[in-house]
Amino acid sequence: MERKNIIIIGAAGRDFHNFNTYYRDNEAYNVVAFTATQIPDIDGRKYPSELAGELYPDGIPIYSQDQLPELIKELQVDECVFAYSDIGYEDVMGVGAIVNAAGANFTLLGPNSTMLKSNKPVISVCAVRTGTGKSQTSRKIIETLLEHDLKVIAVRHPMPYGDLNAQRVQRFATVEDLKKHHCTIEEMEEYEPHVARGNVVYAGVDYADILAAAENDPDGCDVILWDGGNNDFSFYKPDLAVTVLDPHRPGHELKYYPGEVCLRTTDVAIINKVDSASEEAIQIVENNIKFASPNSTIIKAESKITVDHPESIVGKRVLVVEDGPTLTHGEMKLGAGIVAAERLGAKEIIDPRPFAVGTLAETFNKYGHIGNVLPAMGYGEQQLKDLEETINKSDCDAVIIGTPIDLTRVISINKPCTRVHYDLDEMGSPNLKDILKDFIQEHKLV
Repeated sequence: MERKNIIIIGAAGRDFHNFNTYYRDNEAYNVVAFTATQIPDIDGRKYPSELAGELYPDGIPIYSQDQLPELIKELQVDECVFAYSDIGYEDVMGVGAIVNAAGANFTLLGPNSTMLKSNKPVISVCAVRTGTGKSQTSRKIIETLLEHDLKVIAVRHPMPYGDLNAQRVQRFATVEDLKKHHCTIEEMEEYEPHVARGNVVYAGVDYADILAAAENDPDGCDVILWDGGNNDFSFYKPDLAVTVLDPHRPGHELKYYPGEVCLRTTDVAIINKVDSASEEAIQIVENNIKFASPNSTIIKAESKITVDHPESIVGKRVLVVEDGPTLTHGEMKLGAGIVAAERLGAKEIIDPRPFAVGTLAETFNKYGHIGNVLPAMGYGEQQLKDLEETINKSDCDAVIIGTPIDLTRVISINKPCTRVHYDLDEMGSPNLKDILKDFIQEHKLV
């Protein structure tokens, strides 16, 4: 039987997982290329033969998504598989139209084709958009399970932007491990809050191997927590599915892929940030949950903000630095840093755009919706240098760091700084504590 030629359209995450779980050892298919978007500097590489398996002794090339129409014709492609997340439906079908116009089929793989089953109970934490508060939800769940003396291993959605062979299975138990694995800012923002609390985190490229390592972690494992990325659905089949929604973007829960998949398959829907959103927006989100996932339990929560040095904000002209992906493809215009500045009476939130250099200037040009806030882009060494220079050039009295990590640990800032922290604070009942108590009893974890 002649093998079908496949291109997997991705962004260095879901695409590799779909290949590993569905295509790698499948002789009915021949994956001729990956295409890459969203993340800088990942095209032009290869998915290495060591990861690609026996059917691909030369590995698989990775091209820019811009080349897709030409690649379909040149490589005689039968089918293109869409495999990245946090993208509006118009954009998804825009890619589909490009693929069909070039003559190929357009495919989306679902959970039954890509989810792996663990021998440990799995809780998945996903979201309908980037920047909803998924990470703080994961932390709250882990802290609650730790109160029951359970060993929780977090497995994070992939962010393999470096040497893919070296990143096949990564284990993070200390802050020093972040340096050892040459983590980008985006990776550190996700891993550091876990390891700072004493939790072990796994990530990488091959999530079957990662799952086996997590289940057999030397520190022990009672529960696997899938800490999802973007708005992707879990790589592991969950026994309890939690999805976080954002009333600052009401309606997005039914307009973005695959966030709506997360919503429609969830057991628990958390409406976060209710303390800083309008009642009208909260009601829109709640109505959409009831429409798309009528059997889910709805929890409302505040994103509780604390500031290390509030006196450095009051009456000052401040530069606010926020999580990069939340502002860029997450399409947010504010984060915890902006909220802190407004609540504590900053004199002015300065516009960073006149001071932006290099790749950060390019980021502002590409994402025109970003206002008076600086995205902490740090996928590589040059972006880190550009971030440092932009901050230090900015005409401000102080810098508010609204990212999950301490930026002063990775760049040198020549101005007074203060960090903003945010935690999930549920309102009333039902709440995660009650839901996790039932989960523990159901799986006989005590």
